[in-house]
Amino acid sequence: MSSVRDRYEVATAHLEAPFAIVDLAAMRANAADLTRRAGGMPIRVASKSVRCRHLLRTTLATPGYSGIMAYTLPEALWLAADETLDGHDILVAYPTVDAHAITALGADPEAAAKITVVVDSSDHLDVITAAAPAPATPIRVCIDIDTSWQPLGQRNRIGAHRSPLRTPGQAVALARLISRRPGLHLDGIMAYEAQIAGIGDAPPGRPVYGRVLQWVQQQSQYELARRRAQIVRAVSEVAPLRFVNGGGTGSLHITSRERAVTEVAAGSGLYQPRLFDHYRSFTGRPAALFALPVVRRPAPGVVTALGGGYTASGPGDSTRLPQPYLPPGLDYSSTEGVGEVQTPLKGAPADALAIGDRVWMRHAKAGELCERFDQLHLVDGDEVVATVPTYRGEGKTFL
Repeated sequence: MSSVRDRYEVATAHLEAPFAIVDLAAMRANAADLTRRAGGMPIRVASKSVRCRHLLRTTLATPGYSGIMAYTLPEALWLAADETLDGHDILVAYPTVDAHAITALGADPEAAAKITVVVDSSDHLDVITAAAPAPATPIRVCIDIDTSWQPLGQRNRIGAHRSPLRTPGQAVALARLISRRPGLHLDGIMAYEAQIAGIGDAPPGRPVYGRVLQWVQQQSQYELARRRAQIVRAVSEVAPLRFVNGGGTGSLHITSRERAVTEVAAGSGLYQPRLFDHYRSFTGRPAALFALPVVRRPAPGVVTALGGGYTASGPGDSTRLPQPYLPPGLDYSSTEGVGEVQTPLKGAPADALAIGDRVWMRHAKAGELCERFDQLHLVDGDEVVATVPTYRGEGKTFL
């Protein structure tokens, strides 16, 4: 661990903290492991988890990766206009009600040939056709399917609250509505199993909970595989499907085995944030980190770092906090936690840190780190080989 810290310190000695880095060797190793676990099935890169065009290009140039999973339509339009990303289609994985962006999509045949937008209700169809009543070319849409496990009924779901479409009949009904609208084209099906892909099945210090979680995920996997195949067969009778998307960093090794699925998605596994540390099926290498400078030594065993309050989205608990990573052994004050402008850090390693030293941190999630920094310094070995803008650094804050 100390050798990793030494390498980062040497590489970034010329930089003033706070700043963010991506360890390219670690990211390459993570990318290779994702393709290994995908078993030859193409991986669509989730841009939400990367939020840096340079690293999107780098990943898409890696064998095994094809296509982008965007998170907003304005982002997708921006990426579609990037000639360096030609050859990669874009799936907007969350519904859009952005009338201006839909109108722009309908007026741009080149963008419409690359972009597919997700829908899960007739209301979404109404929004699209109202904003683009006569598109230059039919707008491609993808039906999003609910993947939650509901052994005791809808009110006791295990999984994310996403699509209301759950059964083959519901999916077929929407597919038929799409087929009746000349300005729309049914392109694919998406079914992301968040309760498997995004929740580590080996929580530290909780072996009993871990075994229960593993059983729940296994039962959910079995139920979803059957239901997803039934939905794909039923919808395919209405219209041919170009793709069926599923999976995520934590589940692509399972989802890629399903015959009904044609591609999987991943993004967080490239950076390996702390929320993805506790899976039995893989061990990633932390690739995205940020450095904070020590600015105070208020007491023995305590230092104060500048900034650091970069909490992640999700439930408001300690799992969403950044992780003090290097030097190992630091922790937060129970009364202060992480702060917008300063963060006290406690532990024996604090006594060896001087004013001006760095503490290396890991964000709880992946791409959200890039909303805090306008640049990523790319470290290879013990040097910074490039400095590239994040979305924010290019003036793009889509959410």
